[in-house]
Amino acid sequence: MDTNAFKPKVLVFTCNWCSYAGADLAGVSRLQIKPYFRVIRTMCSGRVNPELVLEALAKGADGVLVLGCHLGDCHYITGNHRAIKRMAMLRKLLEHFGISSLRVKLDFVSAGEAQRFQSVVSNFIDGIIALGPNPLK
Repeated sequence: MDTNAFKPKVLVFTCNWCSYAGADLAGVSRLQIKPYFRVIRTMCSGRVNPELVLEALAKGADGVLVLGCHLGDCHYITGNHRAIKRMAMLRKLLEHFGISSLRVKLDFVSAGEAQRFQSVVSNFIDGIIALGPNPLK
């Protein structure tokens, strides 16, 4: 294995009620995921301010993944709908500044979906590896 291969830094914002529990279940189940991500627990995906994502990218994160409850299952009723609107706006803003919007993604994982968590995170990391390092670094 090439020791100089690109090892991305990915932040994964998870909602407290669903996707964080899915992440925990994936860990307890010992599902294999590349170790290039860090989980940040939030109360709701709708509370992930686009400024936080921009700051993460500006400080060197190669990608940011926001995971929330499935639509209709949000513990704060419309939080995940707010996240959809915020992330859509953020992706347009990134493209405007010449940064691939593929570096930011919103998805939904419930508490019992350990394999879905593994799949979503692994696929996102693979996509970031294909994009290469963050041009803001």
